[in-house]
Parts: sequence; C-alpha cells; structure tokens
Amino acid sequence: MAETSSAAVDQPAADDLISFLKAIPDGRYRRGVRYPQWFLLLVAVLGILSGCRSSRDLEAFARRHREALNQALGLDFKRWPSDATFLYLFNKAHLQEFGQVLQAWMISQIPGGAEGLDQLVCDGKTLRGSAAMTEDGSHRFVAQVTVYARALGVALAQKAYDTHESSERTALKELLSTLDLDGALIQADALHTTQPFFDGAWSRGPTSYSP
Repeated sequence: MAETSSAAVDQPAADDLISFLKAIPDGRYRRGVRYPQWFLLLVAVLGILSGCRSSRDLEAFARRHREALNQALGLDFKRWPSDATFLYLFNKAHLQEFGQVLQAWMISQIPGGAEGLDQLVCDGKTLRGSAAMTEDGSHRFVAQVTVYARALGVALAQKAYDTHESSERTALKELLSTLDLDGALIQADALHTTQPFFDGAWSRGPTSYSP
C-alpha cells in the first residue's frame, strides 16, 4: 500500500483533480496575479497530456480551448494565459507539494484507495539528449526512475538523477522510502535484487519483492 509521504498534504473531501490542485499553496506574489494557480496547473496538466512540450505550447493550448474551459469551469476569462504566465508559475510553484498532491489524487482514483494499491512496478530510463562527455572520456547523462501503480497504469512517483553523481539503485531506494510499502509487491530490474539494496535504514520498507 502506498500513501503520500508528507503529512502536510491534506486530502480534500472531494476526489476531483481541481479540489486537490486547490490544496497546493500559491507561491506567487499576489500583485499582478490574474489567474488562480489551480486553473493554470489544470491547464498545464491537460496541455501536457495533449502533447504540449513548452510554455508556448501551453499558451497555444489555452488560447484554443479558452471558451471550452470557461464554460466547463464556470469562468469568464477574456484572455488566455501567456507563455510568460506559465514560466512564472513553474518558477514559483511548490513543485514538491504538486507532486504529492497529484500522487494523492491518483491514489484516490483506485477503488479502495491506498488499500487497493498492492503492486508497484519500477523502471529506469535515460533522458534523450542528456548524454555528455566527461574529462576522463566517459559519458554522463541524466536518468529517471519511475514507480508505476499497476492498478492505475500510471506513474505515482519519479526521481531524476545524474549518473555521475548517483545511480538507479540509490535513486529507487530514495523514491521507495517516500511510500508506505507494507504488503506491496515491488517489481523491478534484476540489478535491484542485491542484499545491499535492502540494507540500511528504511523509513518504510517492502515486505515482498519480485524481479
């Protein structure tokens, strides 16, 4: 079973995404704020799911769907958020809280909540275009390890790392330590099936493991 790692993230009474987004503290300065943070985050989530890859893509997405968003959300915005608005948001937003809230919302969509989250799948990938040559002639790159919920078919948590400074085993161990793994089945690559991976202090540890 997996839960969010921060007690500061309170689960809203409603299980819709907007209610969860509204629980995230707004890190922006109040002066000049035109759009509520939850709205911008919602547009960003919808835009990314629709293929947006930049702040300019998000601006174009918001422009195309302004009327539909106004109608669906009961809003009356005359203009759409600019790319600068999204950049400012991402610079000031509490990204850790956003990740925790998004994780809590996804778990709320599972029948039975966290009690229904009994299988987690772990996978590591190298980020395209991140490879760089080091002074000793070797390569370093940025990689990412992800924990997927089989019940949802989506990623619950992710952690990026520099291969020159860390490793997939270290990153995965840190990532799993943020989850309550009591009774959960963990599936991962064979490189994680070594005793050192299970040694050391764990705030929350797995009770079964499957490579």
